Amino acid sequence: MDKALIVIDAQEDFTRGALRNEEAIKALPVIHDVVDYASVHFQKRIIYTQDTHYEPTYFDTLEGKNLPVKHCIFDSKGWELCPEVLPKEYITYILRTKQTFGYAYWDDVYDLREVEEIWLCGFCTDICVSANFQILKASFPETPIIVIEDACAGITPELHEAALKVMKSCQARIVKWKDLEMENK
Repeated sequence: MDKALIVIDAQEDFTRGALRNEEAIKALPVIHDVVDYASVHFQKRIIYTQDTHYEPTYFDTLEGKNLPVKHCIFDSKGWELCPEVLPKEYITYILRTKQTFGYAYWDDVYDLREVEEIWLCGFCTDICVSANFQILKASFPETPIIVIEDACAGITPELHEAALKVMKSCQARIVKWKDLEMENK
């Protein structure tokens, strides 16, 4: 079965940077293990998104007005993917930058048209992971989507759990990494 892994916004500013989050830091080793697994088993179908904002205009955006903390500024240290989430060995992967919570063009990502299952992880569960899940579900309604709960982190543990419940009600399969890994051996 062809599968794809999508790693949402596993960036420095959501872990150790401007929006530091201990739960996200704890999820990094799990994401690392998921990426290593996918790099071997998914025919190199790994897609990363990067939350992307621009220095001079951030506070003019609706997000900047509602979250007045500059983060993920294009080409800054905080914008970079965390090194822990990159594969151990070189593989080709797809990178999508986005200025909104969800990437609006998933149906244009050719590799996703060929998969029978999508695995999803990253930050923040209650914002960008859930927004991307909803867009993916609308774009690929017959493709099962698995959200790896311990490879995600929300703004708070409570919001993380709430987002998982909402995604489950929208037909996401919510699973811990070790259980998913065991199923796929």
